[in-house]
Amino acid sequence: MATMNARLSRRACFALPAAALLAGGGARAQAQTQTLNLAVAAPPTTLDPHYHTLSPNNMMAEHFFDQLVGRDAQAQLRPGLAESWTLIDDTTWEFKLRRGVKFSNGDEFTAEDVLFTLKRVPNVTNSPGSFGIYTKAIIASEVVDPYTIRFKTAGIYPLLPQDLTQVYIISHSVGDGVTTGDFNTGKAVIGTGPFRFASYIPDDRVVMRRNDNYWGEKPDWAQVNYRFIANDGVRVAALLSGDVQMIDVVPPADMPRLRTTPGVQFSEIASLRSIYLKLDTAHDVPPYITDAAGQKLDKNPLRDLRVRQALSIAINRQAIVDRVMQGAAQASGQMMPPGANGYVADLPPPAFDAERAKALLAEAGYPNGFSITLIGPNNRYVNDAQIIQAIGQMWQRIGVVTKVDAVPFAVLAQRQARNDMSAMLIGWATAGEPSTALRGNLTTRIPDKGFGTVNFSGYSNAKVDALTEEGLRTADNAKREDIFKQAMRVAMEDVALVPLHMQKNIWALRGGMTYEARADEYTVAMGVKRGA
Repeated sequence: MATMNARLSRRACFALPAAALLAGGGARAQAQTQTLNLAVAAPPTTLDPHYHTLSPNNMMAEHFFDQLVGRDAQAQLRPGLAESWTLIDDTTWEFKLRRGVKFSNGDEFTAEDVLFTLKRVPNVTNSPGSFGIYTKAIIASEVVDPYTIRFKTAGIYPLLPQDLTQVYIISHSVGDGVTTGDFNTGKAVIGTGPFRFASYIPDDRVVMRRNDNYWGEKPDWAQVNYRFIANDGVRVAALLSGDVQMIDVVPPADMPRLRTTPGVQFSEIASLRSIYLKLDTAHDVPPYITDAAGQKLDKNPLRDLRVRQALSIAINRQAIVDRVMQGAAQASGQMMPPGANGYVADLPPPAFDAERAKALLAEAGYPNGFSITLIGPNNRYVNDAQIIQAIGQMWQRIGVVTKVDAVPFAVLAQRQARNDMSAMLIGWATAGEPSTALRGNLTTRIPDKGFGTVNFSGYSNAKVDALTEEGLRTADNAKREDIFKQAMRVAMEDVALVPLHMQKNIWALRGGMTYEARADEYTVAMGVKRGA
């Protein structure tokens, strides 16, 4: 199948230039200006929009599919396939669907497609990060007519529109037996989005063509070659050579040079992504921790709050921001960025204190420290491999001998799902409010409730669970935010995870093009506008 996709990709890449050549120089120039070549740092793990709650997957899905409720570049709600939504009683939401919308196969979009999608979302086979967290609140659905649908919830649930921004609607025509593989071949990529599928070569590129029947604003581009280039140097070189016209995740080390390069422009915005460490508390005997002499331990030191505190305050976050990230981040002590809904203003980054960290380890019974393996990706977040190297050196200074293991993100995702780790660097992009961070990462893993969907590390705190549940059923916006702030404070003081920093999103473009920077860090071809 990879060979077939490669042939399809070559045909797609060369179809427009060949036609233009026959038509003459003017047509050739026009064809070139209608093709966008861009490169992103992180490839999706699949084209299945319901398989894995992962930003690269979601931003690819944005091109082919729509949600009932969308978000703008500032993460504010906007109408999508639903023109409006209303809470008609305490437990009933009514959504009015957009009329006249067509799927890429020509079928009309109706409530039947919404029901089909909601049925599939929690039942995707082998999902390493289920989207079921976003549909769990719906206990029943009622189709009033083809363009009106009502959702029943067990109690007051004011966040349903926010949840549905994460659910991409697929056509019921793909059938109940549709698999993730069917999406990867393109067979099931039947959506209402601004682009149509042309070809997919995993870890290389997706080729897409404009959907001229799209219900919304048409993209500037007739064709997009959406490439995946994980290596920072290669990605920057592709921009400078003109091989691509836009890149994301601009390496901080290259910013000074790029800022002085004629013809290169930037688009920047503060990110909603938190970078943090997960610490394993699930294993009775930790798989990657030994004592100072290399012998296995009979208990897990990470279950001791003092040990977790020591590992946290041994990290000089500002040094990482200044030296590793070269200012393209902000040190953090929580999962929400300043100014966002749910940000706790008096919860600063933990102060760096190596001597106190050593004392805490001694109090916990580890005066000679121990040995640990810290794993993380080498191709997902800005300077991710360098970050874990820096943390490893900082932990060494308090007597925690640290082996650093940087692996491709695809490998890391599978290890996370198996909780095959003792300490792991990972990231989470919030949806502009704190409930997803709380439910996904900080609540006890209870899949049937939609709690702890990516909390494979075993963390559990009954007070965090109770506060999160209370917030989810609180209709008053201000009261709900206060409750979620309390939950975040409890979790952070208990070192449920070790927050490091919030990323800054930076894109670089050339050729006079512009890009509307997005707080969710998504790189979408629809947001790229041609220069004058």
